[in-house]
Amino acid sequence: MRFSLHFQKKPFHVVGLGLNAVDDLCVVPHFPEFNTKVKMISLERQGGGQVATAMVALARWGLRVRYIGKVGGDELGRFSLESIRSEGVDVSHVTVEKDAKNQYAFIIIDARSGERTIIWDRDPRLMYRPGELSREAVCSGSILHLDGHDVWATLQALDWAREEGIPTVIDMDKVEEGTEEMVSKVDFLISSSSFPSKFTGISDPERALLALAQRTSGFVAMTLGREGCLAITPKGPLYCPGFQVNAVDTTGAGDVFHAGFIFGLLAGWELERILEFANAVAAIKCTRLGGRPGIPTLSQAFRFLEERLPHWEDVTREKRIGAR
Repeated sequence: MRFSLHFQKKPFHVVGLGLNAVDDLCVVPHFPEFNTKVKMISLERQGGGQVATAMVALARWGLRVRYIGKVGGDELGRFSLESIRSEGVDVSHVTVEKDAKNQYAFIIIDARSGERTIIWDRDPRLMYRPGELSREAVCSGSILHLDGHDVWATLQALDWAREEGIPTVIDMDKVEEGTEEMVSKVDFLISSSSFPSKFTGISDPERALLALAQRTSGFVAMTLGREGCLAITPKGPLYCPGFQVNAVDTTGAGDVFHAGFIFGLLAGWELERILEFANAVAAIKCTRLGGRPGIPTLSQAFRFLEERLPHWEDVTREKRIGAR
């Protein structure tokens, strides 16, 4: 299956509108039980956030990308903004909300499994207010990537993109007022494993995903962690297995998966190849601590795939993306 997409020539390959964060990553030998003490193995500060991390990955893979969002006027906000800017991502439309604190997360990582628990906080002043969002900036890319956390801004961006014929991708995880409208408007919905059940009320994941697909005219899939991903196609469910790696930390794996999916869309690959690539870059990311240090280079990702899937072969960057 191959998507029939027309990508307009724009200043950027991808524009991302959504969250950025500062993550303090605390690795412990095992997740602590209630009312106990445990000595940490390490503590490290990194830039994070769903859309921001996806934009960093795409920039490292040679694409022209723009990030749109808000940062706080505090030290954390300065740290977060620099962590994005230093990767070559355009941040000219990032707003500094001087009286707000930047989004922050304390992430506890179980050294045995690499699984993580996130404790987070977000200042409501980091949400966009009507009139603050620039249509020109939102529509300056060939693809628009969203995370849906700022509901008003997401719905506005979806409307603008649809009016201008720009394909949209969304990373969905929570259900709130406005979620159903986002689902109905987006072109490519790739959710967490729990979202379809939360949205539909159906406990069985596959049945929930099928029901979710009936609520939108767009493409629907969900990530399954180390198990890979599941997509709904006109021929029915398509399961793409994940890759077994020595997982150190799963933080940011979904963000990098979305970046891989977007990269494959721009390359014009068949769906199976897109999902394999997205699974691979997400798996490799898990071999390093944090959401961004483990993002592989393209050569690393293609070598990884060639070693595990005989039908994969490396191609020139021009063949992957096209000289646009």
